[in-house]
Amino acid sequence: MSVHQRFTPAFGEIEKLVLQLYQPASPYEVSQTERSLQELQRANSGWHMADALLGSEDTSVRFFGALTFTVKINCDWESLQEGEVGQLLHRLLTWLTFRIKSNEGPLVIKKLCTALVAYFLRSSASHKYHDRVHGNLGDFVQLVQTVMTLPKHESTTVLVEESIKCLQAWVIFGHGAWQDKSGQQEMAPLLALIPYTAPLLYDLEFFEVTADCWAEILGAFGQFFPPQSMAYLEAFLISQNAQDLLSFIVHGEYETDALAYSRLLLMYGEVKLSDLARQASTTFGTVLIESLMQLLAYEGYAGVNDDICTPAMEFWQAYTEFLVDEIGTTDDQMEPWMGSARDYLLRVLERCWIKIRMPPENVYAQWTPEAKGDFKVFRTDVVDLLQSSYALLGASIFVKFADLALDALQKQEWLQLEATLFCLNALAESISDDIVADATLSTLFSSELFAAMTNGAIDIPSKTQQTAVNLIISFSSFFERHTQYLLSMLSFLFIAIRTPAVAAVAAKAILSTADSCRKTLVSEIDAFLDHLDNVLISEDLESGSQERVFGAIAAVIQAIPSEEQKIWSLSKLLAFVGREVDQCMEFAEYQAPVGAEERGMRALRCLINIGKYMQEPDDSPIDLEAKAVSQNDLYLPTIWTPSQRRMVEYMHKVQAALGDDNGDVVEAICQVFRTGFREKFPGPDHVDNFILLTIRSMQCQEIMPRRSSSLFWTSLFVRYDVKADTQLGLHRIFEQYGPQVTQAIIKNIGGDAIRSELENWASPLRQMVSTQIRSKQWIKEALFSNSFPSYKVGDTEKKQFLEQVMHLRGPRQISEYNAYEGDHKRQISGMTYLGTGRCPKEMDKNIN
Repeated sequence: MSVHQRFTPAFGEIEKLVLQLYQPASPYEVSQTERSLQELQRANSGWHMADALLGSEDTSVRFFGALTFTVKINCDWESLQEGEVGQLLHRLLTWLTFRIKSNEGPLVIKKLCTALVAYFLRSSASHKYHDRVHGNLGDFVQLVQTVMTLPKHESTTVLVEESIKCLQAWVIFGHGAWQDKSGQQEMAPLLALIPYTAPLLYDLEFFEVTADCWAEILGAFGQFFPPQSMAYLEAFLISQNAQDLLSFIVHGEYETDALAYSRLLLMYGEVKLSDLARQASTTFGTVLIESLMQLLAYEGYAGVNDDICTPAMEFWQAYTEFLVDEIGTTDDQMEPWMGSARDYLLRVLERCWIKIRMPPENVYAQWTPEAKGDFKVFRTDVVDLLQSSYALLGASIFVKFADLALDALQKQEWLQLEATLFCLNALAESISDDIVADATLSTLFSSELFAAMTNGAIDIPSKTQQTAVNLIISFSSFFERHTQYLLSMLSFLFIAIRTPAVAAVAAKAILSTADSCRKTLVSEIDAFLDHLDNVLISEDLESGSQERVFGAIAAVIQAIPSEEQKIWSLSKLLAFVGREVDQCMEFAEYQAPVGAEERGMRALRCLINIGKYMQEPDDSPIDLEAKAVSQNDLYLPTIWTPSQRRMVEYMHKVQAALGDDNGDVVEAICQVFRTGFREKFPGPDHVDNFILLTIRSMQCQEIMPRRSSSLFWTSLFVRYDVKADTQLGLHRIFEQYGPQVTQAIIKNIGGDAIRSELENWASPLRQMVSTQIRSKQWIKEALFSNSFPSYKVGDTEKKQFLEQVMHLRGPRQISEYNAYEGDHKRQISGMTYLGTGRCPKEMDKNIN
């Protein structure tokens, strides 16, 4: 069957399938469509399908036809007979010509050209093509020699430029075509043309085209240059002409010649990197490396008005990595040239420190999103360079930037300070917690840094404050070792949190500091509560930041040794939550649901963080002398009872204001109670209503409350390593509510839940069977109760299900189980049955 035969079978259906591929659809539908089309492409008839699709009236279909030709050539070339190879080329050229004449858009034309490239790479015709080109090489060389020797005249300028461009194309082509042959012999005629182009590096009229030619050839095939030609290039790079071009770059005059020079210089540096590094102390090496450093000298902004610094950074990153590798491969004795190379690197880092300085805020606000993104990427590149350089420079670079920070602080150069703190942050992961680092940080944090940041009379850019906060987070372990700096640092953070641009990172720092230094900060709990009062006055404070501050204060409260003082402080903290709850109810009363939900959910999330950080840290010592608590004593009123009732009251008020069926509310309430299961669990009179709420939610129609409740019971059934009194409280809950929870789970598995939810219900069942001794009885009662949703499932299948499930107590995992409702099979994936490890297929024949 020839490749140009008409493709007729079901063409309309295939065209419809292609169009479907480019229409909005679910990921599953897209995957299915792609799979179907791939099967059609790889079939023997795929060649004909490609040909037919190119005749469609739709651009997307024609594009897919050209794409199919490329796929077939790359994947199924061997399926073509000898005569069909020529037919394929004929069809591709015919379609390309026809589509160009039909004013086809670039999308299809480019894809057809891609198919032709793929054809020539696979076909023996490509070698014939190369041979034909090679046969013309002599004529080309003679033509270029003639043009290059013509007297310079206005009429010859274009000829010279085009000759250089042709030489560039010939070399690149020759490298790709003859790289597997004896390269020097084949490339000799082109090598003879290099001396003709070399002098043009000194001619400003032809410099740009010549420099671009040499730069591309260097990048693609550095070995192409014979030693004498490379020497000519090196002579140019240290010439006065090159220095004049470099001066344009230093002053920000990015003319085309200057940009071409930078590309040529960087490409030479990349090709000769190892030689250049080892020549760092020679006259030639000094000039070249100084020139490469000068590419970072212009004080413009990367990606905004400086397009050279980014590729220059790539060179210096490669330079640094080479030096690091050299250190790793040498003995303890350093090579003589390494000292000079390290000195250059230190100077490069100082240049980068200047380049990463932020512009004034009013200037930054005028930048486009693309410019801001490019500048951010450049700063990230500097971080990589700093981290790589630490292996060479050690702690000295850290001390250097700390000194620069103190200098900028004294001069109140706030953007310079920001750049310096940014560099210190970059080194945080590299520097160890040694004496030098701690001494350097002590000098910095005992300075006026935090005092200046909290001085309202000084207008400090928000970016500088933000980077200072990041510095605190980066060196949090330092503050754990040197607690004398905590108060000044926290005072700064509580002021910084009022600035919207800094609030999120400041809140994060407050929380991490309070969590790790909670015992040290106990004496400052009143100050913390006062700070919170001031923070809440700010209406601009984002909810997440507020919740972190609540968690921070809760962490400090947990560390208070006196139970009475702990209760008093918690009561004051809960009063702030009460404000949010009251506002939630007010908004709900005045029919303002958005405001009500915002305040209500914020209150619940604050309770979550309070519960989470009121827990004892995992590394707390265990009191072996503590008196065991009896089950009867557990439910007697304690000093914690009022606080527990208050928290439950808040949750009930929010639920009443936002609705019982609000999934977000149910999920948040579940999280509040989950945070308390590892600590003192409130008595039954405080949680009964909540427990009943979760059971009702398991059977409601809304997906979110159902999912939240199932997750809640999954976590509750986990066997926690908790105190005896907590275990007693949990035991009482399971005994009282276990049957009802089990019935809700079985109803969902038995038919109430949709298929995608089944794993949600398998999880609590799995945990319950693994941890609850009465689980078999509860499941049996649920299976044989009148509320079981599927009347099609008989007693035999229910008994079999029960026995299979009870094998969950063993060591092996579950495979799957099939339940049925009517004539529809419902598969519960993720539940594996531990006895046989296989699905009880007997249900299939019994039910059907």
